[in-house]
Amino acid sequence: MKHKYLPLLIVAAFAGISSTAQASGYRFGSQSVSAQGTADASGAEAADASTIFYNPAGMSRLEGTQFVGGGTLVVPHSTFQDNRSVNFLGKPTGGTTKDYAPDAVFAPALYASKKVNDQWTVGMGLFVPYGAKLDYGNSWSGRYAITNIKLEAIALNPSVSFKLDQHHSFGFGVTAEYMKAELGQAVDVPGTVSALSANPVASRAFLASVAKAQGAAAAQAAGIALAGAKDGHASMDGDDWGFGFNLGYLYQLNEGTRFGIAYRSSISHKLKGDTIWDFSQVSNNAAVNGFISAASGKVNSKALVELRTPETVSINAFHQMDDKWALMGDVTWTRTSRLQNLDIQFPPTAEGPERIRQNWKDTYRVSLGTNYKYSESLLLRAGIAHDQAPVRSAELRHPALPDSDRMQYSIGANWKLNANSSLDLAYSYIDFKDADVNYKNGCGPVPPLSNGCTGNGETTKGLFKTRMQLIGLAYNYKF
Repeated sequence: MKHKYLPLLIVAAFAGISSTAQASGYRFGSQSVSAQGTADASGAEAADASTIFYNPAGMSRLEGTQFVGGGTLVVPHSTFQDNRSVNFLGKPTGGTTKDYAPDAVFAPALYASKKVNDQWTVGMGLFVPYGAKLDYGNSWSGRYAITNIKLEAIALNPSVSFKLDQHHSFGFGVTAEYMKAELGQAVDVPGTVSALSANPVASRAFLASVAKAQGAAAAQAAGIALAGAKDGHASMDGDDWGFGFNLGYLYQLNEGTRFGIAYRSSISHKLKGDTIWDFSQVSNNAAVNGFISAASGKVNSKALVELRTPETVSINAFHQMDDKWALMGDVTWTRTSRLQNLDIQFPPTAEGPERIRQNWKDTYRVSLGTNYKYSESLLLRAGIAHDQAPVRSAELRHPALPDSDRMQYSIGANWKLNANSSLDLAYSYIDFKDADVNYKNGCGPVPPLSNGCTGNGETTKGLFKTRMQLIGLAYNYKF
């Protein structure tokens, strides 16, 4: 019951965004409404300024000055069925799960590009790479692993492209990324009290300390209060800036056929935050709550998590078949194997780190899309994608990341309002495979179960079912 296990929730917040976003692991997935309409298969299309995210070399195809502004409304539906989650003593944690996902989350995206001359184009992107908002409540069966997460991230991506000739274009961008997290977790006071009661020597020593400080009556009241002890709670917030870069290359075979490759680097983050412990609801005896707080060794403190987001490599193609139809595809590899065991540090204290078993694998995302030119003013889009989850097994699936492989089905349209402006619309349905969770925390709250580290020692076991809808709308202007 020390303070060093809470920051695992920071890691879980980064990992758990797939509960409110479409892509696996870290990525939000949709940074462009036009790309969403093809299930993000359009990396080599370079239809508008959002190519800054997918492949900055694509800016070489954009004329004049262009602007794209809009966003995606994420509407999740998730359920959890408990399968006897237990605390470190092997006793059922009990509790119920409410609707933990939000009704809807909106993620904006803004892009602008300007052609400087026949060779150079510059641009700027602003988008949401990660985001999560989950609230399981303080009484669900997995509360000793996590109660709530709120993660917000925003990225600025100034970029430049260079057109060498009619066939070869190159792009480069710098990313400045800001992240902020708010996190919560229950503290297993009832389990610890139960373990204490099973140890007569430790139990008598604790009550004797109460009696010595406040008298026999207080010790008796403390014993009664401890018998009905409830959970404590801990919360954390933290933020950080990180920096990275992205590269792109576009090869144009002819006017209707082109191939692209894009790389987005990892970004190092040192998320610093404050931990706050709350034992005020453990019992109706303020003295007992104070003694528990003091005996636990938990003090409000700082915490630090150092991690690197995974880099991605995308290979894509676009082919204009005729005046009406175009086909496109994308394969994206993500190096999520960077996240093996995650260590949470507590400078400047001498306490050892908290180790989170993760052992993620690298993932692939494959998408196919098509455009159909219905008329001069209306372009229709459709796409399908399969996205792998980085989680290897139910035993390594943390309840903050009920991630699983999924299929995405998308439709979209571009409607020209006039010669200079248009609207993009997109709708996606994402179907996740059912996700079994059997995650055991290897660290317990009391010796000898602590195993040299600190945690609640719980096992969260159950089944997550997730479905999701995305609704995108963007405005485009050229001048």
